[in-house]
Amino acid sequence: MQIPILDIYITDASVITIVTVILFIVNFLLAGGLVFLERRSAQSVWAWVLVLFFLPIVGFLLYMLFGRTIYRQELFKLDEDDKVGLEHLVSEQLEEITHNRLTFANPIAEKHKKQIHMLLYNNQSFVTSNNDVTTFIDMNKKFSQMLKDIEAAEDHIHFQYYIFKMDKIGTELYKALLKKQKEGVSVRILYDDIGSRSLSLRNFSDIRNAGGLVEAFFPSKMPLINPRINNRNHRKIVVIDGRIGYIGGANVGDEYLGRDPKMGDWRDTHLRIEGNAVKSLQLRFMLDWNSHDTRNNMKHEDHYFPEIDSVGRTTMQIASSGPDENYQQIKYGYLKMIYKAKKTIHIQSPYFIPDQSIMEAIRIAILSGVRVKIMIPSFPDHPFVYWATYSNVGSLMKMGAEVYMYQPGFLHQKVFIIDDEVVSVGTTNLDNRSFILNFEVNAFMYDEDEAIKHRKIFESDIKHCEILTEDKYKNRGLWIKMKEGLANLISPIL
Repeated sequence: MQIPILDIYITDASVITIVTVILFIVNFLLAGGLVFLERRSAQSVWAWVLVLFFLPIVGFLLYMLFGRTIYRQELFKLDEDDKVGLEHLVSEQLEEITHNRLTFANPIAEKHKKQIHMLLYNNQSFVTSNNDVTTFIDMNKKFSQMLKDIEAAEDHIHFQYYIFKMDKIGTELYKALLKKQKEGVSVRILYDDIGSRSLSLRNFSDIRNAGGLVEAFFPSKMPLINPRINNRNHRKIVVIDGRIGYIGGANVGDEYLGRDPKMGDWRDTHLRIEGNAVKSLQLRFMLDWNSHDTRNNMKHEDHYFPEIDSVGRTTMQIASSGPDENYQQIKYGYLKMIYKAKKTIHIQSPYFIPDQSIMEAIRIAILSGVRVKIMIPSFPDHPFVYWATYSNVGSLMKMGAEVYMYQPGFLHQKVFIIDDEVVSVGTTNLDNRSFILNFEVNAFMYDEDEAIKHRKIFESDIKHCEILTEDKYKNRGLWIKMKEGLANLISPIL
């Protein structure tokens, strides 16, 4: 029996049709996954669904780059013995606060025990009360002091930044770290693969050849491009000998020292900490490091966590958050501060695109008579983000918030203060990217002196600001209004 041969002629049109159908099927499946499987806000889900259906091809590519989430809940692991010890410490503090057995000599910390209790549910956020804090608002002074601390290091240096550039300041730091590694001080460097996209492990060959350890966070498995643009490690942590820690907003790059004419006189805030809070920073670094270097895992060793005598009186928690966690700890910390505020709220952030819960809390505070002051940059480094920021502060300004736009250069610090009592400084912006997508770390300080110090810095910054008035906002051009509208539409995924 002869079977006739069926000739099939495939035209260009049919190929396009097949590809289009496949793309629409993929879009449908992705949309279903967003709705039913992934842990997202309703605003974010709808934003991505709209992108996928109205931009079938471009939307798919955008989702692959920006939309994927982390499914590994156990990304950051501890050795079982270390985990037991940490959980014991945290549970002990929780129990003591719950039963009112934990008291603080610092009356401000005593007043805000509920917030301390809340942040304790993040195992790295145990509370310490013997810390001395130095605040840097000039990054030239910050890096100058850091170089001195690096030079004086005797045991180890743990160095973690979102952005590390091999420019003038980056090269200076690199040479200092290389020198200490050659002297026998253990150096570990962790950088983010997207934030430090100009770097590769080859740039650290001298340190690695000398015995130092270097890793990239979520490195690309493909040359030249990293498809995981979200879920980046935005933390900036330096720990030296387990006794000195740095945390704040500034990365490693010349622009953070005001050397980039485009960005002007860069304004940032960074902290240098001595005291037991450094142990929290060390633990955070250890968790981040162990998530990406299984061959040279860090374990709890005495030289990493030395005994520290009382060096100060600031009560502090180091809180961290990320897409691997069920609780948005730092956002909850901000919310608790807003609801606790009785007199004043001071916010400095380069990006002000909070979710509905934060916006509603601030509105309630304003309507309750709390004086709210918000400071943002006067120009963007990311256009869509800026216009969403401008729209949000404009709406709060109409309700009574005082909005200041910093003029000399880019304002990049992330500072949150209430009532001259509690202040938070760290890496977390007031946006969904920091709350949900990135890995962040903040220092929450319960100390009147620290809060007043940062409030006075805020007031000093006001001298270099333009006030956003209702007339100015009302008279903005049609083009700005259109950019605001578009930015607001896509703000859940910015």
